[in-house]
Amino acid sequence: MTAGSLIGDGLALGDDLLTAVDRAVAAALRPLGGVRPDLACVFVSGGGATDSAAALERASAILGARNTIGCSAHGVIADGQGAEGVPGVSVWAASLPSVEIRAFHLEVLRTSDTIAILGMPQRRDDDVVGVILADPWTFPVDGFIAHSHDTLRGLPLTGGVASGSDDPGETRLLVDGTVHTRGAVGVVLGGDLSVHTLVSQGCRPIGQPMTVTRADGSTILELAGRAALAQAKDAVAALPVEEQVGAVRGLQLGVVVDEYADEHTASDFLVRGIDAADHVAGSITVGEDVEVGSTVQFLLRDAVAAHDDLAGVLSALRQRIGLAPLAGALLFSADTRGRSMFPSAHHDVVAVRDELGISGVAGFFAAGEIGPVAGRNQVHGFTATVLAFGT
Repeated sequence: MTAGSLIGDGLALGDDLLTAVDRAVAAALRPLGGVRPDLACVFVSGGGATDSAAALERASAILGARNTIGCSAHGVIADGQGAEGVPGVSVWAASLPSVEIRAFHLEVLRTSDTIAILGMPQRRDDDVVGVILADPWTFPVDGFIAHSHDTLRGLPLTGGVASGSDDPGETRLLVDGTVHTRGAVGVVLGGDLSVHTLVSQGCRPIGQPMTVTRADGSTILELAGRAALAQAKDAVAALPVEEQVGAVRGLQLGVVVDEYADEHTASDFLVRGIDAADHVAGSITVGEDVEVGSTVQFLLRDAVAAHDDLAGVLSALRQRIGLAPLAGALLFSADTRGRSMFPSAHHDVVAVRDELGISGVAGFFAAGEIGPVAGRNQVHGFTATVLAFGT
């Protein structure tokens, strides 16, 4: 990215979302000093579908950015703060000289036996990264992301699944002034661009890594030759007594990304929730199919581990790039983090700003976070996913 990149962020809370839009946009544009944004992102929480759509449209209109994307959310992040479950607007605005931006809206075409995704821009050689915001009800985000390495020729994707809606049809997605109720929206960024994608886990491993020895789709029957549920109980029983009650509620399963690694740390796992346990069959069921032969390990939601992992991931980036300045970042934090994991909803955004020494950080609390791990795009849970922009 050439010198002169500018990024600003703004956060405004209040029942009047249109007034909040005006305040958040003004704050986000201030650091740009009158320069027209090349890209803006807008996230709206706490309003009904109609109010969210109106807020997104107003933000797009008064930002005047060349490209704008956004969505409704459970909570919003900007100005060093996180706000969950209350009406609010966060805005991120960036002037990105020499960067080519192509916005898109993805639609799903279903036939009797196939699903086709329409609207994704053709991959170009100078494309650097994509940002995607998806509706959980109408867009097959897991399947799309799983196949994206091949269909997009390795293009890294980051972003999040829109949150805050308990019913289909309530999500609102914004792209370039138009609000959609289905599919996914996003941008592909290319050209003279320096970005860094980071994924920080929110769980710590317990017990030992095990091989899936018998499974049926998303139902795991055996781990290391024993009933999967028995293995889960043993992993919990090995914890200190004071942790065991919480472990029953917070137990997750981690699926190893790199089977060839000598050791597995928290960052090596894709976290998948345990949806059900069958005490008769001794099985557990997780959120996606798990292949026989996969390496897995039980994980526990843990605030201390999540804090340390995020600090470590951010510190590693700062050490890797040295004194190279950063202009700002987009932050997609799981809606299971915030106040449900930490004392404050501000935890993740404060860490990103402090560790990287930047302002211009905004995003939302997502129902699933998208980011690459071990060179492949993945959908995550319990993570903080960051897209940091160089200057």
